Amino acid sequence: MAFFKNATNVINTIETFFNKIDEGVLVFKEGVTNYLHGNQEAFNNNIANMARLEADADNLRRDIENKLYAHSLMPQVRGDILRLLEEMDTIIDTAKSNLFQFDVEVPNIPSELNQDLILLTDMCVSSVAAVIPAARSYFRTPETVKDQIHRVYFYEKEADKLADSIKRKVFRQMDGLKLSEKFHLRYFTLHIETVSDTAEKVADLLSIMAIKRTM
Repeated sequence: MAFFKNATNVINTIETFFNKIDEGVLVFKEGVTNYLHGNQEAFNNNIANMARLEADADNLRRDIENKLYAHSLMPQVRGDILRLLEEMDTIIDTAKSNLFQFDVEVPNIPSELNQDLILLTDMCVSSVAAVIPAARSYFRTPETVKDQIHRVYFYEKEADKLADSIKRKVFRQMDGLKLSEKFHLRYFTLHIETVSDTAEKVADLLSIMAIKRTM
């Protein structure tokens, strides 16, 4: 933390920003589960909470950016930190956008896919849950970042494999569905899967940032 000794206030705000991302993906997970189980009232609450958390995250990101420039804080790594914030913000933006598509398009999802899609959502959220501690460590103990991000890659790969399995099931085993319905199910499987892709991008960025901090 000595590297950031004059930036305690802004780092505390960054921590709050990370908390919003964490809360956001948990709401995303709840929202997908509630939609699949037909819990409409709970799903509507998830939609409202997701919108609030995403707006909070955006406001915090802008506040952090303003503080970094207004007080000339962390000039050596400011560009990296701003990019990290942007990529982290993409996680909650993606989660919000994808959850909202369930509300907009109201996909008809066969119940036999529920468990697979819930597990896929869990894998994707786990990838984000793994990248957040790594992001926090960048500001405290950057030498530990590399050891933490391997979990992100594990969950992202597992999500990819499960998404492929779901799509194969839809196109090869669910003969009672129209082709248009199969395309719709593939589309929503991809919606869920992209959350882990955003976590992977953050992990890639953190890997480079941590190396630069420890050189």
